[in-house]
Amino acid sequence: MEESPLHPFELHNWIPISLGGLDISINKAVVIMWMVVALVAVLMVMAGSARKLVPGKLQSMAEMMVDFIRGIIMDTMGKEGMRFFPLIATLFLFILFCNLIGLIPGSYTVTSQIVVTAVFACLVYGLSLVMGFLLHGVKFLGILVPPGTPAWLLPLMIPIELISQLARPISLAVRLFANMTAGHVILGVLFGLAISGGLLIGWLPFAFTIAMNGLEVGIAFIQAYIFTVLTCVYLGDAFHLHGHDEHAH
Repeated sequence: MEESPLHPFELHNWIPISLGGLDISINKAVVIMWMVVALVAVLMVMAGSARKLVPGKLQSMAEMMVDFIRGIIMDTMGKEGMRFFPLIATLFLFILFCNLIGLIPGSYTVTSQIVVTAVFACLVYGLSLVMGFLLHGVKFLGILVPPGTPAWLLPLMIPIELISQLARPISLAVRLFANMTAGHVILGVLFGLAISGGLLIGWLPFAFTIAMNGLEVGIAFIQAYIFTVLTCVYLGDAFHLHGHDEHAH
């Protein structure tokens, strides 16, 4: 019987745990997230502890990563956004390493679970709302009125902007989840064709599998980048109110 391409996304509890009716069981995804946190922490500590005037490979990689994330923040939020550097850097590195580790055969792609991406998206969007109201008070609701909108258009524009705002966390969560899931489903189908095709014709889907793996590495980085940029854009809106018109969704 041919294995379903969705089989790799199934999760089975290794250690069932229930707390007050809430299922917090330990499964493969939980262990992978622990591994990602440990791996990122070890790499950053090692890169930071080996600071030299002439940086080694690990230090160079860490410095490039820091400069890259700082550039995203400065381009979208400006200097005041640097207060969120720890959050943005943690988010980017966690998503990136989750995506990359998920490409290792036998591993698990945590970001292919909508519940994981949805939690991140809701936290990010919720934080942007909290920051907006803390900085601007009720005036933050002005984000629903694009600059230059004539008064007679407000009854139409405000509902449209409200829907646009509510769609932000949904699109943020679904984009990452859908891209990572789709890529792994295609890889699963190609790998299944390579096995069932045998040596005679199986080499063709196998070659596509290798090419897709290379493409998936790029997608893993791009999706982490997009999630981070949109996070900065949403937080930047909390600072600048009408700045949302200048950024693409």
